[in-house]
Parts: sequence; structure tokens; C-alpha cells
Amino acid sequence: MTLKSERIEIGNGIGLNLIKEDKFKSSLLSYYFIRPLSKEEATKNALLPLVLKRGSAEYSTNLKIQRELEENYGAKLSMGVNKRGEKHILRFSIETVNREYVKDKDYIYNVLKLLKSIMFNPLVEDDYFKQSYLDQEKKNLKTRIEGRINNKRSYAIERCIEEMCEDERFSIYPLGNIEDLEKIDGNLLYKHYKDIISTSPVEVFYTGQYDDKLIENLREFISLDRQEVIDIPSEELIYSVENTKTIEEDLDVVQGKLVLGYRTGIHYKDELYNGLLLAADIIGGGPNSKLFKNVREKESLAYYITSTVFKYKSIMTIDGGIEFENFQKTLDIVKKQIEEVQRGDFTDKDIEVSKKSIRSSMESVKDNIFLISSFFFSQRLSGDNRSLEKIISDIENVKREEIIEASSKISLDTVYFMKNSKIEG
Repeated sequence: MTLKSERIEIGNGIGLNLIKEDKFKSSLLSYYFIRPLSKEEATKNALLPLVLKRGSAEYSTNLKIQRELEENYGAKLSMGVNKRGEKHILRFSIETVNREYVKDKDYIYNVLKLLKSIMFNPLVEDDYFKQSYLDQEKKNLKTRIEGRINNKRSYAIERCIEEMCEDERFSIYPLGNIEDLEKIDGNLLYKHYKDIISTSPVEVFYTGQYDDKLIENLREFISLDRQEVIDIPSEELIYSVENTKTIEEDLDVVQGKLVLGYRTGIHYKDELYNGLLLAADIIGGGPNSKLFKNVREKESLAYYITSTVFKYKSIMTIDGGIEFENFQKTLDIVKKQIEEVQRGDFTDKDIEVSKKSIRSSMESVKDNIFLISSFFFSQRLSGDNRSLEKIISDIENVKREEIIEASSKISLDTVYFMKNSKIEG
């Protein structure tokens, strides 16, 4: 069965997206509020879902919310923020048992009511969010921001991107920063909440079984009082690199973290984008990649090494865990592998394996209801109306020449190295 999404424009800047799917024993409803990624908003955006999930006017405590979820077949509520390119996304989701598996078909309206209450009827006191909830969630968010350094691999990638894109919105950490967090009070956050509800583009996705009655109820539940909906600016792309910068950071680590940031200048709507995905996979996509075979296996220089393409920003990173003294040797070999791909020094077997790897990864979307929702939301963000099957077909049809042409645009912008001088010296 071909996965497809039907979209209904139901209000000013609000779209309802319906994905009929009977594979799962659950259904998923997700609201995505789209904001520009900015320093001014990032911390407030990250804090807001944490405060909202603590209680609403109808369900004033998290315990009452949990009881209501349990009474409705153990429905699961999840919220969060992330960045897609230079867009900041606030997501509110509720997953519940598929209607086909229960006698009471109308139970889902209780689930919709609960989510609507949490999102659109928050617990407030004189235009302030409840102070005790706010204080607790500010502490929780502060802990999460401070704790990002604990995962050294992801922290190294984030630091490389921050340095690489220091004058671009993409450098902003999606959970914000502690300095701004300390300035937020209940009134300021409530004003920001009302602005988000009334001015954000909103995409609502329902994945599961549905009928006309459910669609009408969804339309009613999504109805909002709206002001002028904001425009979300497109990502700023940089197409060339004048100088490569090297950033070394000294931390208490026992293993070096090397991250290389590359500009590609290939927009996701460009015909060469699929060629870029294959080039990146041939370079560092898995056990058959050049980096794995030469840096990890042949030279034994890396504990891990892989490449990643950031779709909306048109950049690629290569990150690896290495011994401190192997920095320069690793860097030289990585550069050599990229140069080989740019010269076309790879086999038809390499192309075949990479196409198979990407196809397998994309087909795995069908195995998770959250991934299905996220996939179609990503398609909506990028204005791409292709089905999953068509995207896979387009990958399959990429020619060697396109891979070489795409790889020729890969240019090293930033070298980031996390080291420990105490051990190194």
C-alpha cells in the first residue's frame, strides 16, 4: 500500500493532514507549530511544552492528566521542540489505540478533548502560568541545557555547527540558553504562548483509521482564533568557503572527537540533492563506505566515523572518535577519501550498496507511526509532494555522473576537535 497524505486547509494558516493507515494498533494525532528559529524565542519555545503538560484548566495536575490517559486505553501524550533547518518546531502529540480494536468508537473524542484542553486551555492565574509549575520546569530545562555536554559525541557535532554557522540562525541550540531562561516569568511566557497559538503556521497530522465523522470533529477541535499568520523565512544557504577554520576545545575526555563541517550549496529541491545523499553515503554511510574501510578498518584510526547530511541547511558533517595523537593523520585520510569520490574513484558496487542502504532506511519509516507523521510533516515543510515510493525511485535512478557532480560541491568549512591536553601532553 502506498503511503499518502490528504491535506485539508481548515483555517488561516492551519492544515489538517490525514494519513490512512491500518498497519498499527494505534492512531496518532500531532500538532506542529512552526516558528522561525531565533535566539529571542528559542528558550521560551522550549519551556512552553514543559509547562503546558503540567496541567490545564480542566485537568489541573499531571496526575489528573495521567488518569485521563489511562481511562482512555492508556493513551500516550508527548511534547517537545526541535529544529528543522532554521525553523523551530513545537510538537504536541497523543497516541491511542486504533478504533478498530475497541467497542467504544467514540472514546477518541475524549482523547481529542484532553489534548485540546492541554494545548488551548492552559492553567493560568491572572494571565500568569502557575508559578510553581513554571519554577519547576525552568529547573528541569536548565538541567537539560547543562546536561547536553554529557553526550560528548552529539555535543561535538553541535559545537561544530555552532562555530560553522556562528552568524546564521542554524547555530541556535533548540533548547535555548540558561541566560534567557532566568529572565522568563509566568506573564512573559503566557504572552508568548498566546502569540504562538494565534500567529504560527500549524500543521496537524492524523495517522490511523478515520471516517467523515472523525474528520469533522478534527476540524472542530482544530478551530482557533487567529491573527495575521507570520511568514517563516527560508534557510540562508552559503555556497562557497573562503577559508577553513579550525576550532580546538579542551575538555575532560578520554577520546578525541573530530567533527568536520562541509558546505554543499545543494538545496534540497535541487536535482543534484539525491546525488549528494549517495555521495555522502559512499563517503561515510556505513560498513561499506570509504571512511569505514580506510579510516576505521585499514588504518585503525577511529572507533567510529560517519557522515550526515543536514537536509534543510545543505551542509554535511563527518564525525569520528579518535585518539588525540591521530588528529592530523585522520584528517588527511578523510580529505583523501572525499577527493577520490570527487574524481569518481568508486565502484558500481559502491553505488548499489549505498542505494540499497538509503532505500532500507527510507522504507523503515513505514514501521513506526511517529516516523510516518514526521516524514509527511517534513514533506510539507519542504513543499515536496512526492510519495515515499517516488522518492525511493528517484534515488534508484541517480547516475554516477550526478554523484560526482554533487560531491564536487562539497567544501570543508570548519574543523572541530575536542581534546584533552592533560592526557595529550
